[in-house]
Amino acid sequence: MAVDTPLHELGLADSARLIAAGKFTSEDLVRACLARIEAREPVVKAWSFIDPELALRQARDCDAGPSRGLLHGVPIGVKDVLDTHDMPTEMGSPIYQGLRPSWDAACVALARSAGAVVLGKTVTCEFAGMAPGATTNPHDPARTPGGSSSGSGAAVADHMVALAYGTQTGGSVLRPAAFCGVIGYKPTYGMFNRAGLKFAAESLDTIGLIAREIEDLALVTAALTDGAFVPPSAPSAPLRVGICQTYLWPKAEPESRAALERAAQSARDAGADVVEFTLPKSFSALTETREILNNVERARSLGYEWAHHREQISPALTRSVELGLATSDEQYRAAMRYAEQRRLELDDIFGKFDVLLAPSANGEAPVGLHYAGDPSFQGLWTLLHVPTISLPAGKGPNLMPVGVQMIAPRYADRKLLDAAQWLVARAGVTDDMA
Repeated sequence: MAVDTPLHELGLADSARLIAAGKFTSEDLVRACLARIEAREPVVKAWSFIDPELALRQARDCDAGPSRGLLHGVPIGVKDVLDTHDMPTEMGSPIYQGLRPSWDAACVALARSAGAVVLGKTVTCEFAGMAPGATTNPHDPARTPGGSSSGSGAAVADHMVALAYGTQTGGSVLRPAAFCGVIGYKPTYGMFNRAGLKFAAESLDTIGLIAREIEDLALVTAALTDGAFVPPSAPSAPLRVGICQTYLWPKAEPESRAALERAAQSARDAGADVVEFTLPKSFSALTETREILNNVERARSLGYEWAHHREQISPALTRSVELGLATSDEQYRAAMRYAEQRRLELDDIFGKFDVLLAPSANGEAPVGLHYAGDPSFQGLWTLLHVPTISLPAGKGPNLMPVGVQMIAPRYADRKLLDAAQWLVARAGVTDDMA
């Protein structure tokens, strides 16, 4: 079988299959990705660390031996809040400039054990928070790529790498995916082991994936969990889909409203049972509750940095820490109780639906690099600990990508990936929708 597609444009799963079949080597693929980075990085600025020789050594090691597992020979990007033993972990902060851990984060170690090549570290907002780095949107360098997994979203969208790790405390995986026109997956809270992650807010932080193919998400999920890879497949019965505008609907721009309406109609046309659904009023404080938890837990997570390096913390993060320190423990416990009550309530609601569809973000990526976008459309689902995925669903008035968000019940990640694959393959939700 000839490989007609440029190697750096291939998906992760396709690359793994073709390497296993001897069609090209890991070194060939890594060289292609490095060439793309060399050509585009001066504009996109997606990477906080790239060492071409280190990446090539990893690839040659893969080529010299037998297959190590599901990810043998394929390169991935790693957000720079996840530890790597052979690369700096600087967390987007001058406090940790040049820091080199002696270990890998669990998700990095598991990927390496499955044969992955860590191509480099991708840019993150400061401590996966509010202060963006220099990364630009590959579709328009005057616009934000989203945050805080800005480098991961931009690198995948620009075909520098097929898949990259992100983390999400509010909207840090799905928003970059939506703004950059790729796929962002935030699994059920706690599904991917978080050892070696610099916590932002411990009760919210979730390691996620950004890719261009849903099959790639399933492949890496298998490598990070039970090792049993089954490609996503169409549901055996018509999907029950709830169209959930959420209480944030007044903030949605026309392009996000139109994308959700198109996705709903496409699902109907493909045979799904589609009904409009409104979250009960009891859910109306989700955004404020997430902010309370985020601020308190960031303040506690940054205890050392606040005590010893306060002057090197950005104004935006300083405000968050100060709000957290001013919040009483009684308020914090009440927020925790409210969140858990809503999770249980949502479990019951999902008895009526297989998945929900909602806006991924309020609209196109904003102009400017100082602001990574509004996290509220993603943050409410992050607080609820449910698995979510952002799918490309057209373009807005400035020809920038717009996404739709699919949500499944807690621990129904397999159902979510299958349903997302169905929506892309059968219902026509693609990045070319106009």
